[in-house]
Amino acid sequence: MKFGIDVVRDRDPACRRLFSGDRVGLVAHPASVDRHLRHSADVLKSLGVNLTCAFGPQHGMRGEKQYNMQESEDYVDPVHGFPVFSLYGEFRRPTKAMLSHCDGVVIDLQDVGCRIYTYLTTLAYVLEECAKEGKWVMVLDRPNPAGRVAEGNLLEPGQESFVGVAPILMRHGMTLGELAFWLKKHFALDVDLTVIQCEGYKVDEAPGFGWPAERAFINPSPNIPNLSSARVYAGSVLLEGTHLSEGRGTTRPFEYLGHPKLKAEEVLRSMQKECPGWLEGIGLRPCTFEPTFYKHQGTLCHGMQLHAEGHHYNPSQAKPFRLVSLWLKTILKLQPEIELWRDFPYEYVYDRLAIDVIAGGPMLRTWIEDTEATSGDLEKVLKKQETEWEHQRGEYLLYP
Repeated sequence: MKFGIDVVRDRDPACRRLFSGDRVGLVAHPASVDRHLRHSADVLKSLGVNLTCAFGPQHGMRGEKQYNMQESEDYVDPVHGFPVFSLYGEFRRPTKAMLSHCDGVVIDLQDVGCRIYTYLTTLAYVLEECAKEGKWVMVLDRPNPAGRVAEGNLLEPGQESFVGVAPILMRHGMTLGELAFWLKKHFALDVDLTVIQCEGYKVDEAPGFGWPAERAFINPSPNIPNLSSARVYAGSVLLEGTHLSEGRGTTRPFEYLGHPKLKAEEVLRSMQKECPGWLEGIGLRPCTFEPTFYKHQGTLCHGMQLHAEGHHYNPSQAKPFRLVSLWLKTILKLQPEIELWRDFPYEYVYDRLAIDVIAGGPMLRTWIEDTEATSGDLEKVLKKQETEWEHQRGEYLLYP
């Protein structure tokens, strides 16, 4: 199977623009590699592409920044000598001055299939700014490790942020190449857009279910170390807006979920009784862990590990968004003494609770807090929005 960068390396005719002599900018990060693990910047330069600048998204071009609101600086690439501009520092969008260094921009970012993962927003911002400046855009497509299944809620009107650029489903089930076409239509952008598709990509094929088994998986951000964490991220990321640990500071971030006071097994039993269908397709194991940094650093936490791998994982049944939502609601019901919601700036939003920014509006928090609301109430809302999203995305899907 070939990713977009592999297709470019083989000089596919669809990539001819890269070899026209145009000055080219590259949006990339450490996971931007070909099948031989060579970084896309090195591949493009070796092919004679006139690479004149690069852009680093959140976590930096080198992937060194751990968490949100940890900004990266501009620098000069030590190997190739071109400027690398930060799109997660003073600016979130490429400026006119930055874009003056190139005639077009190549975007080669590994995504994880979740609305709040900021590479999606960076894609949208680059498309918008290139449309204004008359620059072409080429997306080198990559697989979505969370697969094709869509799950969760749509961003609510007026809730846009850097982790919610448009009314996209939480677990959208699309590649960045497919989303580029959706974003172009949604924002009515007059931009010269090309997507270099993956070749031989079987979206739902086992055992990868979205990720080809023969390809190495490289952290697209520091705390997505493996396929399992990528597959459950659309649910466990909700914990970033809570006082519960999402496993940062452990070897299994976004798979370990817990709190020092949590009665983990009691909570799991209650969830199984309330809505067992939401717990299918992912293995659940009560566990303890002690974060070495971040929330509850040096304190023993009790909780669960989500296993989205091996025979425990069934992508058509797995519902990480529902699972974690039910977990939060059950904790509030059984242990109201545990304070759930963190009140702190999240991705530079200061006037909303972090959980609302992450969830794309107050709907989910309201359901969790409502003692009369049932799993069926949330299911009805989510099913309607999932159906709407699947209808919307249909014409943009590039892979069977």
